[in-house]
Order: sequence, then structure tokens, then C-alpha cells
Amino acid sequence: MNTLGPGPHTRVRRIPEKARYDEVTIHAIFDEATFCNVTAVIDGVAMALPTMHIRRNNTIYVHANKSNALLRAALTAGTTCVTATIYDGVRLARSGFESSIAYRSVVGVGTPREVVDDAELDEVLAGFIDAAAPGRSSEVRPMLDRERRLTLVVAIELVEASAKVSAGPTDDDDEDKALPIWSGVVPARLVYGEPVPSNDGAMADGLPVPASVRALLER
Repeated sequence: MNTLGPGPHTRVRRIPEKARYDEVTIHAIFDEATFCNVTAVIDGVAMALPTMHIRRNNTIYVHANKSNALLRAALTAGTTCVTATIYDGVRLARSGFESSIAYRSVVGVGTPREVVDDAELDEVLAGFIDAAAPGRSSEVRPMLDRERRLTLVVAIELVEASAKVSAGPTDDDDEDKALPIWSGVVPARLVYGEPVPSNDGAMADGLPVPASVRALLER
């Protein structure tokens, strides 16, 4: 099993038994998370940009406007940090101290580069659309040259990464287990609601829900 850690920036020191460094776990969290956070220092202030992402092997792709200050700062610095978290519920112990959330998170450090190769750009830009709704890239009109010129795509080649998984029963102290206080886990998951059509033009009126939206609802 290939690993991405522990590395000097991503070693889990607090509750290390929750740490995972294998690529399978790290990749799975990035793939399931609906967005990530990319970091950089701008004018001396550490900033984070929440953004949609896709993964290809150990590369995380993100995109923004061509003039995006944070991604430009990350490219200039030559190193950036990218994180993602999946909220799985609440772990309610018999004490507030031992109560926590159930989650899967990942922290990665890597080398950013601007994507300029046309074939890579085409594949990644289509991937972003399909990340929003599976198969959507085949349903929308082709990207205009003007839109392409306005879009900055950055590939972050992961150098090291770690995952942290908090799941299972609560960690009550032995003396607390005799207390008449309910403890347990309340699971949570992302649920998509009923699609709402735009109905903003004659061509859109009455159209059936497309396959990409049906696929999204079936997740």
C-alpha cells in the first residue's frame, strides 16, 4: 500500500491513532468531499479559498478566475496546502469534553503549477463540470474561447498528506459510563432536494430532468 506520510507538515500529533497515511483513504476523502480549501499568504495574512476540486492520482486540481489572488500567490510561493473535510455526524459522549463530531478529513501539501496544456485543460475542465453533476459536461454547450481565457486551472501535486478519521463509539471515561446520561452517535449525510428548473426562457420550459441531475439524486 502506497503512503503519503507521515510528513513534516502533515503528521497527526493530536490523537495519532485516528491518523491514516495510505493513498486509498486519502484519495477516497478527496473524491467524496464536495469542496476543498486551498491556502496561501497574501499581504502577510494566511488566507484560505474554498473551491470545487477534482483528483487525478496524487494531483488535486482547482480553478478560479485568471486573476485570483490566492491561487496566484500559491503559484508564486511554489508550495501550498489543500484540505478537505466530510462531516459524518455528531458523537455525543456523557461529558462535553469527550463529545465531538464524526468526520473524515485530509490535509495535503504540494507543489502548484498552472495548467496550460490544451489536452489536460480540456479533460480537467470537463471533470469540474461532471464533479457538480455526473455526465453534465456532455449536456452543456462547449466552453467559449473567452471563458477559457478567463479560467485559471491549478494542479497541486501532493508531496505529503495525512487523513484523520473520527468514527465509532464515543470515548467516555470508565467512571462516566455508570452515569444515567444518553451517549451515542447521530449520523449525518448530504442529501439533494427536489430539482427546481430555471424556467427563464421558452426553450427551458417543460424540459425533463436530465440524466446528470438524476445521477446526482441517486448518489
